[in-house]
Amino acid sequence: MGGRGSLARQLLTWQLVVVVALLCAVGTLSVAQASANFRTTEGRRMLSVAEDVAATAGVRAALADPLGRYALAPFAESARSLSGATYVIIADTSRKVLTSPDPGQVGEPLEIGPSTALNGRSWVGELAGAIVAHVPVIGDRGRVIGVIAAGEEQPGVFAGVLDSPDNALRLLGVALIIGVVGSLLLARRVKNQTLGLEPREITALVEYREALLHGIKEGVLGLDPADRITLANDHARELLALPADCVGRSVPELDLDGRLHDVLSGATTGADQLVLGEGRVLTLNRMPIEPHGAVVTVRDRTELMTLHDELAASRHATDTLRAQAHEFSNRLHTIAGLIELGEYDEVRGFIDRIRSTQAHWRREVSERIGDPAVAALLIAKASLAAERNIGLRMAGDSVLAEIDEVLSTDLVTVLGNLIDNALDALGTQHGWVEVRVRQQESEVVVVVRDSGPGVAPEIAEEVFRHGFTTKAAEHGQRGLGLALTRQTCLRRGGSVRVHNENGAVFTASLPIGVPV
Repeated sequence: MGGRGSLARQLLTWQLVVVVALLCAVGTLSVAQASANFRTTEGRRMLSVAEDVAATAGVRAALADPLGRYALAPFAESARSLSGATYVIIADTSRKVLTSPDPGQVGEPLEIGPSTALNGRSWVGELAGAIVAHVPVIGDRGRVIGVIAAGEEQPGVFAGVLDSPDNALRLLGVALIIGVVGSLLLARRVKNQTLGLEPREITALVEYREALLHGIKEGVLGLDPADRITLANDHARELLALPADCVGRSVPELDLDGRLHDVLSGATTGADQLVLGEGRVLTLNRMPIEPHGAVVTVRDRTELMTLHDELAASRHATDTLRAQAHEFSNRLHTIAGLIELGEYDEVRGFIDRIRSTQAHWRREVSERIGDPAVAALLIAKASLAAERNIGLRMAGDSVLAEIDEVLSTDLVTVLGNLIDNALDALGTQHGWVEVRVRQQESEVVVVVRDSGPGVAPEIAEEVFRHGFTTKAAEHGQRGLGLALTRQTCLRRGGSVRVHNENGAVFTASLPIGVPV
């Protein structure tokens, strides 16, 4: 509807069209009727005037006597004055004008056109924009001795209409018919545009829509073809943090997150698009409605994603236990084989090396990391890295005291996602991952570096956008870990960045004591 204007504007336009068409039709009919009436009425009157002059004995006598023709002027002028005709002209049989209201016309030939007056028959017609009657003057022996021409100029278009009041009822009837037909056509068009709904039904439908939009627990956005928001319920404004005056504004004007902008504008397509915003995980579905725009539904998946994260944590714990069980099983097999071979000294040495290696990592973690949750995460990730033949080590300047629960949870999220990203980057390659966790006066800085191929500089910022990935194995779920890391840091007023230094180096800062 946006390209054709509002219904009120369309109604006004079509009403004006009906009125203009009505006026044009009535005006045309009035002009035609007035012109026909004028030709009929004035033609008869001019014929009567010309016949009266032709029947006058003095006129016949003056035309029969060549010396008496100068006495014709009073007859013609008297007839013109009494009848109100524009002119009364008397001419001889050679069409020479003998008398005329215009002195310059005297002596000139009379224009008779298709007139039959010289043949002895009266004629009424239109010449030079005037209604003219030609009547022959019959002399002795039935001969034509002259011609009387009486004429009346036609009035202007509107003057002729105004001078015909007898046509008012007829024109009113025509106007009524045209108005009724136009109104019926307009009503039919409006009925088609409103799908046959009456105004009260449209009002009820709007009320139902408003109740539905504000009653459902999902966000709903309506967009026109120019990506302007045409409707937004309260839940959509809350989930997407939209301003109260968002309706009527375009998506680029709202300064939204890049991924949210892409989904709303249709640059990113597909079902159940995940978007991170304001501490929430949202699912967006965009349905185009040609040619009117699109409808976008928004669902809050935060609780579901929380359960997903908890399940993922359980899965990681299970993987860690499986890795430890696998590692323990291999070591038992090795010990059993050495015992069967009688290498008892080697058995003692092997056990001492295993114990010292695990004890060294646990001791290093417990000495440097005072928060139990972060320490447990690092110990678990070490077993997972060992199963992949990847070395996990801690930088020598790492230090972290016990911190509050909220910061501990955020730090576990950031550190876990960065370590998982580094392990995924190495894949099955033999390499190493180094972790630095350092607590400063106002923030905790986490640095995770690996010996992998690094990150291309042109995509250094893109890797933190949800949906971005250099791997296509998990159908759009890659990139969520780094996006969550960035969101967690920004929510606390911190930051996360990446650069290359013999591999990728991710640095995240989380301020201490920030209310979230």
